[in-house]
Amino acid sequence: MLYKRNPQLNKNGELIHLLSTEGLSRDMLTHILDTAANFVSVSDREVKKVPLLRGKSVFNLFFENSTRTRTTFEIAATRLSADVINLDIARSSASKGESLLDTIANLSAMAADIFVVRHSESGAPYLIAQHVAPHVHVVNAGDGRHAHPTQGLLDMYTIRHYKKDFANLTVAIVGDVLHSRVARSDIHALTTLGCAEVRVVGPQTLVPSDMSQMGVKVFHNLEEGIKDCDVVITLRLQNERMSGALLPSSQEYFKRFGLTTEKLQLAKPDAIVMHPGPINRGVEIDSAVVDGPQSVILPQVTFGIAVRMAVMSIVAGNEA
Repeated sequence: MLYKRNPQLNKNGELIHLLSTEGLSRDMLTHILDTAANFVSVSDREVKKVPLLRGKSVFNLFFENSTRTRTTFEIAATRLSADVINLDIARSSASKGESLLDTIANLSAMAADIFVVRHSESGAPYLIAQHVAPHVHVVNAGDGRHAHPTQGLLDMYTIRHYKKDFANLTVAIVGDVLHSRVARSDIHALTTLGCAEVRVVGPQTLVPSDMSQMGVKVFHNLEEGIKDCDVVITLRLQNERMSGALLPSSQEYFKRFGLTTEKLQLAKPDAIVMHPGPINRGVEIDSAVVDGPQSVILPQVTFGIAVRMAVMSIVAGNEA
């Protein structure tokens, strides 16, 4: 009865929506990563297409602004030979007062097969998934502070690509964890995949008090938090989601928690540095680190296309 507990799965335990990394088994996460590995080489072909979603329609519904995520989803769907429809939500009926579910119902009537949804409200993709027809699939491209599962998966793919195995890794997630849906998706995936130690590092005002319940170690000192780490994931300082004075200033934040070349030396010599983007250089991370030899930030973006191809091909291949 697994599907009744997890709305992402059908009665056979197959993935029909991707709403969160939480609740997905190690086997399911590994299946997605393995499928993505098969798609990485598509980017190197002269004709960068496979016919897996030919005849399918993918609707990108971004109720929040996005460049990187929206573009990589569009590229991924196009490479799967799908028809891609990007909606300008700012000018759509939703901006005129139409409810979310009415918007979805009308778009479904236009023969949508996959909805890729980014929304400022946590849980919006879950609501949509509960109200679409069995042949329609929902992929969460980020909802509120809750989850960003494809970013979490591309982060896992990047780590596995460079480190091969999660079993002996120490991973530090540094920064604005309080407002970060990426951090939550990463933590759920890392712990499920058997990562040896997951650390959360940040000022007390930006680290939720219940973090230790998620199986992570909490640090409020950057030097202690990244010491001997294999992977350092820096998070963007999300000023647009902050209410009140959670920080004295961005300069003070960089002084205490900004990742510099000097501080990075406390991690293992072969540690990799990641960032979900967009990057605030000189706030959460120094340009010398972004552009340095340990940075894998640009490969993350490249892998993101293959991971999103994998997710859409898997959900579309499993009917409810």
